[in-house]
Amino acid sequence: QVQLVESGGGSVLPGGSLRLSCAVSGSFFGINVMGWYRQAPGKERELVANITSGGSRYYADSVKGRFAISRDNAKNTVYLGLKSLKPEDTAVYYCTAETTDSNLGRSDHWGQGTQVTVSS
Repeated sequence: QVQLVESGGGSVLPGGSLRLSCAVSGSFFGINVMGWYRQAPGKERELVANITSGGSRYYADSVKGRFAISRDNAKNTVYLGLKSLKPEDTAVYYCTAETTDSNLGRSDHWGQGTQVTVSS
């Protein structure tokens, strides 16, 4: 069983910064893509950023230049740095990880979500 535990959400003023963390634990052979989605009230869940095991990164246009994704493979942890936050960044942020098992089967896993609120 694979578990993803997120931390680092909170409430900030517009222009503020946060850093989200997500630690992956459990039984798996490796972790491929790790990423972050978000879902605002009344909106669909959207991909914010992801990073491959080789370090290639993707960012949604709405967060380019403001958010930074990174990973520590030794710790099986992915991070999301958020800066210059805007009220429209308010959402529940979900961590995701695609793991590989010993038979090279792939599985997608989700964290429980962490709330980010940007408000004055």
